[in-house]
Amino acid sequence: MEFGVRQFELALMHRMRDLNAERVAAGIEAMGASRAELRASHTQWTRMIHVRKGAAPLRAALGPPAHRGPQPFGSLTCEVLRWALPSWPGLEYEALLGPDGGLWNQWFVRPGAPAAVTFEELTAWRCVVADVQASFPGAAHREGQAPHHWAVDFTHEGAAYRARFVYGLYQRLDLVTG
Repeated sequence: MEFGVRQFELALMHRMRDLNAERVAAGIEAMGASRAELRASHTQWTRMIHVRKGAAPLRAALGPPAHRGPQPFGSLTCEVLRWALPSWPGLEYEALLGPDGGLWNQWFVRPGAPAAVTFEELTAWRCVVADVQASFPGAAHREGQAPHHWAVDFTHEGAAYRARFVYGLYQRLDLVTG
């Protein structure tokens, strides 16, 4: 089975199901895909990333990046690669490669500046980590509970919230109690 953009999107959605199964179900329906295709894409992607390292699996699935450039991090210069994906217009999937070519991070970003979003505009699959960070003063990053999960804690109208992300893409909001 060939592995391209469609299969890559489905592989991402497989992990997104952890936090937002309803949105993923709507996404695969919009693509005309099945749950079996979702599972098969995830399985094939998992095999690919164990055989090929760095950005090679991404390039094989997605083709040449739409953007490629240096990214300074302190005294290091890393390489950033980005691809636009049809299921997430206005966002790009970014791979950050270390100086040795190793894949340090991969997630969705908004090209250019983060978008200012209101609390009411927090919509699954429309915001990225940087959008929430920029929109809610005092927001704090947290590691997620599984691979490729991330969280951002912030307050709104006196209540504490945790925005949950998979591959840097907003999935859901939880009220933090206690």
